[in-house]
Amino acid sequence: MNKQVEKFGKAQPVARVEDVKFLTGAGRYVEDIAPQGALHGFVLRSAVAHARIAVDVAEARRADGVALVLTAQDLADAGIVNDIPASIVRNADGSKGAAPARPILAQTHVRFVGEPIAMIFAHTLDQARDAAELIEVDYDELPVKVDVAVGGPAIHEEAPDNLAFDYAKGDRARVEAALDGAAHTVEVVVEDNRIICNSMEPRGCWAQMEAGRLHFSVNGQGVWGFKARISKALGMEADDVRVTNPDVGGGFGMKAMTYPENYLVAHAARVLNRPVRWMSERTEAMLSDNAGRDLVSTVRMGFDAGHKLVAYDVQTVANMGAYNSQFAQNIQTELFSKVLMGVYDCQDAFMGVKGVFTNTTQVDAYRGAGRPEAIYVLERAMDYAARDLGVDPWELRRRNFIRADQFPYVSATEQPYDVGDFHAVLAKVEAACDKAGFEARRATSARAGRLRGMGLCYYIESILGDPSETTRVDFVDGRAVMYVGTQSNGQGHESVYRQFLSDQTGIPVSAIEIVQGDSDLIPVGGGTGGSRSVTVQNTATLATVEQIITDFSAYLRDKEGAQVRFEDDRFRVEGSNMALTMLEVADAARADGREDLLSHAQTITLDQRSFPNGAHVAEVEIDPDTGVLEVVRYTVTDDFGNLINPMLVEGQIHGGVAQGIGQAVSERVVYDEDGQLLTATFMDYGMPRADDVPFMAFSTHCTPSKYNPMGMKGCGEAGTVGALAAVANAVQDAVAARGIQRVDMPFTPERMWRMLGA
Repeated sequence: MNKQVEKFGKAQPVARVEDVKFLTGAGRYVEDIAPQGALHGFVLRSAVAHARIAVDVAEARRADGVALVLTAQDLADAGIVNDIPASIVRNADGSKGAAPARPILAQTHVRFVGEPIAMIFAHTLDQARDAAELIEVDYDELPVKVDVAVGGPAIHEEAPDNLAFDYAKGDRARVEAALDGAAHTVEVVVEDNRIICNSMEPRGCWAQMEAGRLHFSVNGQGVWGFKARISKALGMEADDVRVTNPDVGGGFGMKAMTYPENYLVAHAARVLNRPVRWMSERTEAMLSDNAGRDLVSTVRMGFDAGHKLVAYDVQTVANMGAYNSQFAQNIQTELFSKVLMGVYDCQDAFMGVKGVFTNTTQVDAYRGAGRPEAIYVLERAMDYAARDLGVDPWELRRRNFIRADQFPYVSATEQPYDVGDFHAVLAKVEAACDKAGFEARRATSARAGRLRGMGLCYYIESILGDPSETTRVDFVDGRAVMYVGTQSNGQGHESVYRQFLSDQTGIPVSAIEIVQGDSDLIPVGGGTGGSRSVTVQNTATLATVEQIITDFSAYLRDKEGAQVRFEDDRFRVEGSNMALTMLEVADAARADGREDLLSHAQTITLDQRSFPNGAHVAEVEIDPDTGVLEVVRYTVTDDFGNLINPMLVEGQIHGGVAQGIGQAVSERVVYDEDGQLLTATFMDYGMPRADDVPFMAFSTHCTPSKYNPMGMKGCGEAGTVGALAAVANAVQDAVAARGIQRVDMPFTPERMWRMLGA
């Protein structure tokens, strides 16, 4: 192994350097740094779910303080194509999925409550809001569809029966034959409830012209996607657009894509030649941010006489909302399929997915993006199958695990799993959660009149996103400035990147500065999403460090006339006592006029993605008289390969589990039959609170990945991937003695009370 990589084994739990800034109010968020005197934007949104519309903005344009009102006609007059592009998948028959236009501003129709109709820019936010009240919108209402089923009132001409796509993966005939020949078959329906992201900081952006160039600042998950899409939409050269990301208060996938407001703010800054700003309010965010999940799957599983899984079939109907969002069609198809068969050794698997348009907000990536959905279906079905077969759920999983000696292993959906030791991880979590003592705890709960259940989920996920990344390190005034292509949304990138560079070079952490989120300073990057950041970025950093060592060693060799080796964080010149730190060599090169040695950059591309995996065990207690459910114990053992900073990893797992528990226990988007959102405030939408989330026992079991030189596996989304089924299976275990055979999230008191009463 490369000597530099060996140093990676330090894996120290170093405290985050960002936290003092954030906790003392010194963060620089998009709302904090908007230009002085910027006009305020306000979006007029549809009040109905489906209608033909006619819009009159004449009076609003005359209102006090109003500088600009934008409508769909104004965009057309400016030559802007009123269509936000999205990725489209192939149907089972080879044709492409439906691709109706998703307008930046509604023109002739509105298709969900909250769809943008016009945007007003005024000197104050109150003036913009008042002007919106003067806009006349004539709604000719049309039938509304909110259910997740094919058919219903037509929403788009391009999508008969409201079918966005009809996707398939696998050999259906072979799977049907395997099911027909199975000794045991099990069928179950699994619902995955719609949720709202609710990042701590809502979406926002500002823009201004700077020396003839457009500067667009957004709280997103990277700058290059915004740069490419906005420059294309506005008909500008990409070099004439600068995009920056300041500090970002949570992204979770929802902030990775462009939204209508981004195009409108950028266009307004150019039209008015003055700065403009917009910030979403919380209810506005609930109405317009991309939602997550929202699908129903019917699963059939076939087992042989020894309870070995021989066939797996999943038929899913997924709600797309009113339009295709940027990545939406890929989420419940291609990304779902990457972990379709999970950690189980079964080669006969088939999935069919129908995407359906409804008169609701669009659905897209939310922490995990397809993998939580796939694992939730599989792990709920495995638990159901165990009960149906009369087998312990833990034992059924063990019988079907891919064994450690089977790696490398190609899954049923052609995913190349490199390494894994699922039996070892399960054994470790079994001891950590005290499975042996569970029945005693259940009996104690029963004596108190409560139902207690234990649930297991064994997940695997696929790292996603751009496999390429660049790291540049500049030596400036006795410090190292590191430019990265990822974007922190609160994960601790500044800490972990500093720590890794320091570990590899000996440069003190205090002398390292991280620069991110500026398309002028960093010409290309993959942004943040899919748990890619640390693995891909640090692989690029490792390559950059190797270049620095090679170049600095050659410089010293030529300067001193002797061989040089880099050892114990110093360049050592043979035949002398000279031992220089990296910063000292940089200072010497600067003094010698060797500016070429003061900036180094390397770009890498990973050939394959890693596959984090692990086991989550939840215990719940339910009061049958009130339906109140509490998650009382939670244990996680993960395999993330080698770790840089275990403290940051544990923090990521805690956050991901909290989001999973939120969906399982309290979060649920509800629309009425007219398409009105009934859960548009925190009075109605059940965000998890601190007392909903227990303390978690966290441990790791390391099988280093073979797909990157550091043996790492991403961790950012794993907590959510594992949490959903762990909690749901615990609830199923708790109520099984009451004869209840199916439970569906969220397990709110009212839903639990009704379920137990029935």
